[in-house]
Amino acid sequence: MAALLELKDVHTYYGAIHALRGISFTVDEGEIVTLIGSNGAGKSTTLRTISGLLRPRQGEIWLRGERIDSRKPHEIVALGVSQSPEGRRVFARMNIQENLEMGAFARKDRGALAAEYARVYELFPRLSERKLQKAGTLSGGEQQMLAIGRALMAAPKVLLLDEPSMGLAPILVEQIFEILRTINAQGTTVLLVEQNALMALGIARRGYILQTGEVVLTDTADKLRTDPAVRKAYLGED
Repeated sequence: MAALLELKDVHTYYGAIHALRGISFTVDEGEIVTLIGSNGAGKSTTLRTISGLLRPRQGEIWLRGERIDSRKPHEIVALGVSQSPEGRRVFARMNIQENLEMGAFARKDRGALAAEYARVYELFPRLSERKLQKAGTLSGGEQQMLAIGRALMAAPKVLLLDEPSMGLAPILVEQIFEILRTINAQGTTVLLVEQNALMALGIARRGYILQTGEVVLTDTADKLRTDPAVRKAYLGED
């Protein structure tokens, strides 16, 4: 059976800078897969390339057997790829409900949106309590919840998450990761970029280690978590 999402020998540049150097990996339906690496390894660039925000100079990206690397970002969203970006990037002057509406812009099945709103508000009760509050006045944790909720409003086949724990207190990080487990259990496939490698490997099925734009190691999350080299380089152990 073909992978839900597949990258084949993808090369992406920022001007003359060769950011991704032949990345290849797969994400199967129902999985949580995590990309791990130090700053500058190419993790966020990978997500931006999948989303169509960056165009690969070489290689292919496939979603459910359809090639998407030449598609425009809004077309890729409509096909089933949605991203919660690094830094949240909520619409600060819009309220929570309006931000969620923006997440559903590409959907044609408007009649199904009520159920999607209900799902997001059930996942994030704090958002439900503040529907008319301006997003810019929310706490960092609440903004992260809103960014994830907004991405879910597109009803994605694959949810791309870029650093969901960044800047959050440990108790909120635990909450966010528990919600990610629930989202996955409800049937959404997740590709996760996360600075907290231990947390990411704790919920993922598989992982890929990136260094300077290349995949240098891949294995099950359990094996990566116990690999001495991985523990030393990415989990903060001597």
